[in-house]
Amino acid sequence: MEESPFNLFGDPDEFRQRMEELSEQMQSSQRVAWADNAIKLAVEMTVASIGRLDLTGTADQQAMQVRDAIRVLFPEAVTLVREAREGLS
Repeated sequence: MEESPFNLFGDPDEFRQRMEELSEQMQSSQRVAWADNAIKLAVEMTVASIGRLDLTGTADQQAMQVRDAIRVLFPEAVTLVREAREGLS
């Protein structure tokens, strides 16, 4: 039996299956990359925010300033990490 010149990729069903597998792998890679970026952003936000603190006063006053900053920043960082984890599931 002579091969059709239009059947360049072999069995169409096998080709479709391979393309679906490739698509799933790419989506998985994108989820991992997004999660990595979200976690990296949370860390960078934390480091940058703490680095920008202009601590003044006694040790107790400085501790209060750090706690206040973390109280604002922590929920944002937790949200980014939680969304990153959910993106991986």
